[in-house]
Amino acid sequence: DRVATDLRKQGLWPGDRVACWTSSRVETAIFLLACSRESYVFCPSLHRSHTDAEVAGLVQRMRAATIVTEENYGVDAEATPLAQFETGGVRRFYRLSTPNSRSAASVKETLQLDLAPIEDAIGRADDIVYLAFTSGTTSDPKGVLHSNNTLLANARSLAGDWKINAASVVFTLSPLSHNLGFGALVMTLLVGAELVIHDTRGGTKLLERLRETGATFLFGVPSHAADLLTELETTGANGLDALKGFRISGAAAPRPLIEKLLSHGIRPQSGYGMTEACSHHYTMPDEEAEKVVETSGRACPGYEVAIFSADDPDTPLPAGEVGQIGGRGASLMLGYFDDQQATETAFNRDGWFMTGDLGQLDEDGYLRITGRLKELIIRGGHNINPARIESLAMRHPDVDRVAAIPVPDERLGEKVCIVVEARKGTAVDAADLLNRLVEEGLSKFDLPEYFLAVDEIPLGPSGKILKRALLPGIEDGRLKPQPIRWQAAQEREAEGKQQ
Repeated sequence: DRVATDLRKQGLWPGDRVACWTSSRVETAIFLLACSRESYVFCPSLHRSHTDAEVAGLVQRMRAATIVTEENYGVDAEATPLAQFETGGVRRFYRLSTPNSRSAASVKETLQLDLAPIEDAIGRADDIVYLAFTSGTTSDPKGVLHSNNTLLANARSLAGDWKINAASVVFTLSPLSHNLGFGALVMTLLVGAELVIHDTRGGTKLLERLRETGATFLFGVPSHAADLLTELETTGANGLDALKGFRISGAAAPRPLIEKLLSHGIRPQSGYGMTEACSHHYTMPDEEAEKVVETSGRACPGYEVAIFSADDPDTPLPAGEVGQIGGRGASLMLGYFDDQQATETAFNRDGWFMTGDLGQLDEDGYLRITGRLKELIIRGGHNINPARIESLAMRHPDVDRVAAIPVPDERLGEKVCIVVEARKGTAVDAADLLNRLVEEGLSKFDLPEYFLAVDEIPLGPSGKILKRALLPGIEDGRLKPQPIRWQAAQEREAEGKQQ
């Protein structure tokens, strides 16, 4: 109420944007609720990994009326990139001190507020309350707009299906600046549960913290799941009895990872979601293990998914066929901020949101993700799905991360380069990897023809692999993919005899 009062006294109008660039802290919830109360648009989608210039650019794009910042935060903590906005359209700056370790800062003292709360709230359910920038892994980020209703619709479904209530302890490994962590916050506020945010800088082990807090439901990305498994296997500890579910999002979880979690008694929630539509697809707590491993579950109540031709988004496809995934329902965004063209082109003529992802539905409505429409590699007219190559390559015991990317070819247009980050203390042999891909069922027509071993494949704030970050190094020669060619057993044997 005090924050809402202060914002209104600064002259903000319904629809004005409030930008928040801070760590995950209690004030994020305070500002969200104040904006919802007053019909302001809250944007916490500014990440710790952002540079000063990136944040300044996003703040300028959204034309923020209010900015919330934190001392010594961000990549360039010593700089003050937002000072340039202290005049002009920005009506209020909140500068938060660094929160005390393992405790919440005093909101009243931090925000320096001492005002009587206003009694009348003007917020409505369909007002836009949330502005989130997409990860921008393949292009510039878009500003996704959500209302109170679209956020709460998905939260209600997820909480109901997984029996998350006021007695639950929701633990997020994803920061509140990212849509996954923000969704965890919204759901927790909805049911009146406890929200725990893991502080990776505190030195506390994840397994120890999960037990200490009695976490019952966990939000994270595949790398978080891998870290938890490492701790479990290193310590030889048993599973976490209180932990009833683990929502793994941000990227596809490899099959071995899902199987290992199940073996430790941890029930992973395999799912499919995006900033534009929230976490609208997931498996259920009592789902067969095979469904959790092989699919992304079914659409939640209030949402529906259909498959459309990759060449014509207005042509629906029957069950079993691969095409572009379309969706519509209660948790779908209201459009892109300040980008009417992007909003219009995101939907087909019947109002289905076209995700840009490729997948197939089975007869029971279970969804399998097969790749990205824009990431298809076209080799001499033949479409190659990089997601399938990556999924199969992750079954190699020494592969930690992998990306299949196109490299230009004068004759064929594009060829596949497989970029590999090996697990610590190991190395991946290109020939061995090709043989394993064939053994796992990859067509010889889809096999990579270039191999690149790197120390690290970069990740975005959401845990997604940033393929576009690899391309400049290849283009300027700093990274040098090596030509590779798979040989059938008979061909290898013949070469051996000749030698």
